[in-house]
Amino acid sequence: MPPKRRGPLQTVQRETDDIKRKVDALVQHAAEPDASDRTETLERCKELQRAVEEIMKTLKKLSKADELAPVGNYDQCKREEEKRLLTLYERLQSLALQLQPHDETAGPSSSQRDQESEEENSDEEDESSEDEDAEEEVQDDYDDDDDDDDNADSGDEDIGPTAKGQGSVSYIALSAFTGEEEGDLSIQKGEVLRVLSKNKDGWWLAQNSKGQKGLVPKTFLKTSSQDSERVNEDEGEMKCACVLFLQIDATDVLSAMGAIPPGFRPSTLSRLLEEGHYLSLYFSKPIDEMPFSVHGQSSRVSLTLTLWSCRMIPPPGVGLQVLSRHIRLCAFNGTQVLSNIHTVRATYSSKSPKTWSFSPRMTGMLPCLLDGDCFLRCDFESPDLGILFELGVTYIRNSTGERGDLSCGWAFLKLFDESGAPIALRTQELTVHGGTPFEKDSDMNTTSTKRGYPTGVFQQMLLSRKIPKLVVKVKSVKTRSRELLNLLPDTIVGSLSTVHLLATYRQILADALLLDRVTMYNADLICSSVLASFPDVLDQPDLMDAFRKSWTESESSLRRSDKKDINVLKQMFVSVYMGSVFPLLYSVEMPAPCWADEEVESQRARIIYSPSQKTSVETLLSSQCSHQAFDITQVTYDLISSAQH
Repeated sequence: MPPKRRGPLQTVQRETDDIKRKVDALVQHAAEPDASDRTETLERCKELQRAVEEIMKTLKKLSKADELAPVGNYDQCKREEEKRLLTLYERLQSLALQLQPHDETAGPSSSQRDQESEEENSDEEDESSEDEDAEEEVQDDYDDDDDDDDNADSGDEDIGPTAKGQGSVSYIALSAFTGEEEGDLSIQKGEVLRVLSKNKDGWWLAQNSKGQKGLVPKTFLKTSSQDSERVNEDEGEMKCACVLFLQIDATDVLSAMGAIPPGFRPSTLSRLLEEGHYLSLYFSKPIDEMPFSVHGQSSRVSLTLTLWSCRMIPPPGVGLQVLSRHIRLCAFNGTQVLSNIHTVRATYSSKSPKTWSFSPRMTGMLPCLLDGDCFLRCDFESPDLGILFELGVTYIRNSTGERGDLSCGWAFLKLFDESGAPIALRTQELTVHGGTPFEKDSDMNTTSTKRGYPTGVFQQMLLSRKIPKLVVKVKSVKTRSRELLNLLPDTIVGSLSTVHLLATYRQILADALLLDRVTMYNADLICSSVLASFPDVLDQPDLMDAFRKSWTESESSLRRSDKKDINVLKQMFVSVYMGSVFPLLYSVEMPAPCWADEEVESQRARIIYSPSQKTSVETLLSSQCSHQAFDITQVTYDLISSAQH
């Protein structure tokens, strides 16, 4: 009997398992104290890196149609395999960094360096005066402002010059840097440098082994003696590699490559969103709030806002492909996120990549993911209550295929002044800060010392135009919208275009909990597909758009009196939802949502708006209609489980 043929994905999995065994063996061999030939080990490490890259390229080209037989959860298996390959590549990268032959590029020996340092100490005063004159000439040559300054500026602390005569610390170049301007020092990866002075803008004056001096970005340098001070000599070489790998995170590597500006950080709100700050969870706490949901309840803050634009936002470098530019916003009190996190995707033009805009003009209905009109409802009594805006990008690295989320900066709009009075409802121009909301003094708009500080009023006015800004218009809530917002949970942020659907769902939920139960102590399962599944739709904007579209079409056929009848609207809500959204939610053909994945989003759009997706009882019961296996949680609402969430 011939052997069973493996599918392409299974072949890749077998190859990844083989690579993992080789990596484990190589790491174990490198950790041995008597590992003699480091050069041979480094070559084996590079060969495995190339093998991982080839497997990654092969995996990227695979599709579900290439399989010989159906594969369950194909997309999930493929993503898990990508994560395994990225993990192996990072392990090999850290091991290769530890095995780098620094001795060959370290320049002269220690005795020669001692002799040179003695000779340099005698002439140090003359050289320092010449360096100061040279730096003044460089500063005079760059009095004019340039848009490229925004990418080179950083908000680092004022470190100051290093003390002379106290012994300089050697630094190793993490990556090659080519000087583009007069006064810059070109360096190679692994080169050992002496830092003569440290400027607060991140450009350090360094000297190489040939005696050449110039300015180098500090993100390209790493202290050569830092790792040896943190580990004991008898702990082995492998532990040194682990310590070095832990110290260099993704943002450090991307900053050293010049791929991101200094003020960028890993996205804080994206991480919190993954941990559970979803909109659906804020519709799963009915016990405490439902007694007030029939008539509505006001909250301390209830307002609407419109995202206008962002300007002077530094774009990432050429090493990253941007998949999405977006703003995430939530209620914030300076130390804690108080609400769900709402995301609005931005649009931009390649002619002005530093400007983001929202709510683009288009024919038809504007998707809620692009809609800059939002609402905020919050009932917390904190004096520092406000709205936190995080500007972010989702990227993919061109070299490794690694995905990630970066914060391009953040802004905070405090809703109450020092006396406790609400702020004026008008257009607000907010300064975008670098780093995270929990960092201090990490702005992105500092002026580079290599070009001099602006002293004149006119120069300061020009500089103020280069500061990253977020423009937001805060407005009061209209009477009809306020009535609908009062039916929602006491703390929530969302798109203004979905308020009427959210309020109708809450009224249906109130009827089921307050009117349809035999007693208030009855906790039996409630048979309702709408109550059970609608919270899951809230976290899928494309399904919400499909629901809005079907709702608008059905509402247009109602009489004027029926549009104000809440009983008619609740019946239409159930009918439209079960006929348009519910079958799509549990369809086998519908891929799982994946943020900023263009292929998945286009595939979901084709299924949602396909004419063949018009459902009826006949099509749902047809043998040609495929759905997920039946689960009782799809059709029953569990009051106790929802309250525990």
